Amino acid sequence: MSLEVKEKTQVRLVFLGAAGVGKTALIQRFLQDTFEPKHRRTVEEMHSKEYDIGGVKITVEILDTSGSYSFPAMRKLSIQNSDAFALVYAVDDPESLEAVKTLRDEILEIKEDKYTPIVVVGNKVDREKERLVSNEDVLSTVEMDWNNSYLEASAKENANVVEVFKELLQQANLPCRLSPALRRRRETFPKDTNFRPPMNKTNSCILS
Repeated sequence: MSLEVKEKTQVRLVFLGAAGVGKTALIQRFLQDTFEPKHRRTVEEMHSKEYDIGGVKITVEILDTSGSYSFPAMRKLSIQNSDAFALVYAVDDPESLEAVKTLRDEILEIKEDKYTPIVVVGNKVDREKERLVSNEDVLSTVEMDWNNSYLEASAKENANVVEVFKELLQQANLPCRLSPALRRRRETFPKDTNFRPPMNKTNSCILS
């Protein structure tokens, strides 16, 4: 009699950024396909979703953190225990981009690994008329200088939200065969590819 042992895969994604940039909105749009326009202060919330794909159980944990920076010890613990990071700023708030730079430095210091999976997210592109942060400048800094990934998104309009999570999961080294976990959200996948230039990545698998 043989015992069947199933592989257990777990990954923790953490969303960091200044207050009011839309971290919670991005997560809620992805998990529930809803959008709450009123800002609600977050202390720290953990969301967990388990998938069973081809006999492989995958637990995806999404940590929504405070943007007030009132809890440095909590933030440090969150960074230590997470696998991939979304650093979120708002395209109409230059100060929130400065917060992203500080957070990235903190992550690299705590993780002691310059190859830590990081995706920088410029949220609120629905506010194009109020934009104060240049897409081209951030793209150049993030992808050329930092060697991280960059996306612009809108939780309000559900633009590139799924792409943010797909990029995080790819960088967290989830096996390509686990990609059907995101198929159920395919109907909301943004068709507009004008948010950012395509990246030449040799280590990315295609999530179908």
